[in-house]
Amino acid sequence: MSRIVKIGLVIFCVLAISGWGMWRYISVSYNGEPAWVYIPAGSDHEQVSDSLKSALGEKFGLKTALLWRLMKGEAEIAHGAYKVTSGDRAMTLARRLKNGAQTPVKVTFNNVRTIGQLAGKVTARLEMMPDEFIAAADSLTKANGFKHDEMSAAFLPDTYEFYWTASPVTVVGRLLDYRNRFWSDERRAKARKLGLTPVQVAIVASIAEEETNSAAERPVVARLYMNRIHRGMPLQADPTVKWAVGDFSLRRITRAHLAVESPYNTYKHAGLPPGPIRIPAAATLDAVLDAPEHDYLYMCASDDFSGRHKFTATFAEHQKNAMRYRAALNRRNIH
Repeated sequence: MSRIVKIGLVIFCVLAISGWGMWRYISVSYNGEPAWVYIPAGSDHEQVSDSLKSALGEKFGLKTALLWRLMKGEAEIAHGAYKVTSGDRAMTLARRLKNGAQTPVKVTFNNVRTIGQLAGKVTARLEMMPDEFIAAADSLTKANGFKHDEMSAAFLPDTYEFYWTASPVTVVGRLLDYRNRFWSDERRAKARKLGLTPVQVAIVASIAEEETNSAAERPVVARLYMNRIHRGMPLQADPTVKWAVGDFSLRRITRAHLAVESPYNTYKHAGLPPGPIRIPAAATLDAVLDAPEHDYLYMCASDDFSGRHKFTATFAEHQKNAMRYRAALNRRNIH
């Protein structure tokens, strides 16, 4: 074998071994629990590397960071959130960082009473701060015709997908669009038939949700309040008094509570309050729109504390129900 051939074989072996080693390096896979890598705005290359190592472990994170640097990745483009699961290759993740190919995050909210609570739940999984969300919500809802007190009617509880880096305007805009698409021509026609606007439907729905945890009772409660509205009667809804007082933990409404001056105190002010007292679910909005007709005008919590209510069309019967309920409260020493 000639010297040239021998040298060629040596070079080939060196290259083969180097190539095999490089392939092993770049094809390494993540074998841990699912994890999220967050690259905050303003990160530099070192901070990107630190984020990778912190989320994925020193070894895999460092290899990914080196591969990303070899690809001439830019920290500004890598800014975002990336989900990594077992079996994902370092090369693939490095390429995602280079291209800014984020993983959408799921944002879920329900059982929300205030815009502040909504902001907290939405931004818990996003990069923005709650005050940024509130500012965008205030601006965009006004631009869409909502008064300040009506802001809660602009949103619907559900699960949404956003990129972690989504701007407040983008997030609020998507939420508004979802709510507007819910209010189809058919639903708007139902609301008009009831003599209500979509915002007013949301107000009635919010009271019904606060009145009862029973989905079956909510259409009945909604129709009861609409009956009172159509007869020019005050709503006298206890949940609106709790809102006015600022304490939803109240178990018993007293004369002192009823005396509180607030447009939300429906014992002192006729008609609907200025806005919803929570963000009602889509199912409750439909329960209002499809509420069956009945002649009930009064409701009282059941004295068995089941969470259910007793409904009646006459004040005399309502007084009897109320007396039984107050007696039950007294027996349990609930003030």
